[in-house]
Amino acid sequence: MDLNAVAAIIAEQFDVDVDDLNEDTDILEDLGCDSVGAVELIMALESATDIRIPDEAVDSIRTIGDIVNYLSEHADSED
Repeated sequence: MDLNAVAAIIAEQFDVDVDDLNEDTDILEDLGCDSVGAVELIMALESATDIRIPDEAVDSIRTIGDIVNYLSEHADSED
């Protein structure tokens, strides 16, 4: 999943303009994501990609770029 696709999902989840998002956008600081928002975002990403994002991975994801990298690294490993 590329940056534009991830940004579109995030824009919808957080009701922000997709043009305001980039790979350095911090999910917590820039978008004010709380624990409920994080769970909803992970569910939306998993649904869109069929890639499971475990809790351990969520702890290391801060930016949109981190999400794109994680999804890219794990896209081929899914059954």
